[in-house]
Amino acid sequence: PGSLLLLLSLLWLRGRGQGFGQTRFICTSVPLDGDMCAATAPGGGSAEELKSTVLQLRETVLQQKETIMNQKETIRELTAKLGRCESQSVLEALPGETKGGGTGRKSGFSKNTMGDLSRAPAAETLSQLGQTLQSLKTRLENLEQFSRMNSSGQTNNLKDILQNKIDDLEKQVLSRVNSLEEGKFNPKNESEERGKIESTLTSLHQRITDLEKGQKDNRPPDRFQLTFPLRTNYMYAKVKKSLPEMYAFSVCMWIKSNASPGMGTPFSYAVPGQANELVLIEWGNNPMEILINDKVAKLPFVINDGKWHHICVTWTTRDGVWEAYQDGTQTGSGENLAPYHPIKPQGVLVLGQEQDTLGGGFDATQAFVGELAHFNVWDRKLSPGEVYSLATCSTRALAGNVIAWAEANIDIYGGATKWTFEACRQLN
Repeated sequence: PGSLLLLLSLLWLRGRGQGFGQTRFICTSVPLDGDMCAATAPGGGSAEELKSTVLQLRETVLQQKETIMNQKETIRELTAKLGRCESQSVLEALPGETKGGGTGRKSGFSKNTMGDLSRAPAAETLSQLGQTLQSLKTRLENLEQFSRMNSSGQTNNLKDILQNKIDDLEKQVLSRVNSLEEGKFNPKNESEERGKIESTLTSLHQRITDLEKGQKDNRPPDRFQLTFPLRTNYMYAKVKKSLPEMYAFSVCMWIKSNASPGMGTPFSYAVPGQANELVLIEWGNNPMEILINDKVAKLPFVINDGKWHHICVTWTTRDGVWEAYQDGTQTGSGENLAPYHPIKPQGVLVLGQEQDTLGGGFDATQAFVGELAHFNVWDRKLSPGEVYSLATCSTRALAGNVIAWAEANIDIYGGATKWTFEACRQLN
């Protein structure tokens, strides 16, 4: 039986090796002590044919083994190449920008900041600097048109100085991009470099603003707006004076934004020991809120449409009663908002950022993006008629008796800009 099985196996393998389809086999008995090679194969075959078949089968098996080994080696080679390609792609993507000039990868990064290395990819910071520099160039082009109409040599000299400073800043940004692409990025020096560029930008913006003011001497001191074009942690404005102790207040302003999600923080007032003494914020997908001593009231404003809106919030410490006005009409009210807690004095009032520490601790995700004007504060509750006069730009409208909107009362930092406010002119 053993010999019979061996013969059947060989014949079956022969059929498989030659690729036969439907094959029939005829069995021939071979004695146990007989020579299998001497047996006569069905159909007239000889022992030599069987030997030849065995050799062919053996060669076929060896060829198949060799083919399998080659295929395995090819698979290992391709796997290794794929692994190298994937690791190279990850390394190239780490700086946060693509080689082809497209937008950088943002996966894993939630903030676009200048001063926070651990949370912001450098390439996105460079993109922000590029946008800021483009804004400066546009303003200088406007100044050039003015200087062509005005033969003042001083104006031309200032314009040339500012243009040279912008060129220097662009070279710094280009150098940093090259360092990133060549892998020479050194995080230790990044904070210092950013500080220098931020300081230069602030100085440059201030000088351009001063130059623009020189060509607009007839502009009233309150007819200006602040523009915060980017969501950063370094653009803001600071009111030069603090708030006094207040048992009631009214805060009103013109505001324009279409930032999403949330326009951020139009203003924040922090005092020692309490960063959220008085804050107006629209963060993420939440509605706009007013915070007093960390207590919160949701405001029924619908203003995130890219159009100018006038808003007012009034509050009294007695029972914590508050009212909200949009475009001259009361849209909501409530009570029990920090009742019997007077607003504390000796704090810092910032426009455009939410403070986590006194005068700082800014978070780019809570930054205001948009335009703001006529920010006024009173230490009393305004009447509906007074609010309406403000919203309609009436000549009877009063300026804030605590904080009045005037260029001399505001310092700007980090690239926030001042422009002429036109909303009231459009209404009149």
